[in-house]
Amino acid sequence: MKLPVSLAILGLAVVCSVCGPAAAAGDSLKPSDKVALQAAMFQHIDSQLVNGAFLRLNAKEGRSEPLAPTKSHPMILRMGENFVLCSDFRGADGKDVNIDFYMARAGTKYVVFHTEVGNRTPLEQMMSSGKAQPID
Repeated sequence: MKLPVSLAILGLAVVCSVCGPAAAAGDSLKPSDKVALQAAMFQHIDSQLVNGAFLRLNAKEGRSEPLAPTKSHPMILRMGENFVLCSDFRGADGKDVNIDFYMARAGTKYVVFHTEVGNRTPLEQMMSSGKAQPID
């Protein structure tokens, strides 16, 4: 299953790729940056798909497990100058798996620098300590 990406979002992301830097920590994020972040996450997911699936490593069993993209969450969290976006996936067993994408601004675009698959603990700890906060 290939992740559908709205042409409108992609078009706006291209326009936003020439936008100025994101707002400083503690400020609201411009709508154009929110769209650019979401589009960058979708593009990253799309670039990682293997036969339509996002593969999760099950190191304990020594195999990969296919996950199908289902929906993204609209909330964006700020972590200093970086961001966290989340998306839901579904495993072959029908169970939902949350994936957190840690993103940074790189020049005029956003990139994913870390991914947590089915492990919400680091993000929850950063939220509890105030190191990651939802953006207005």
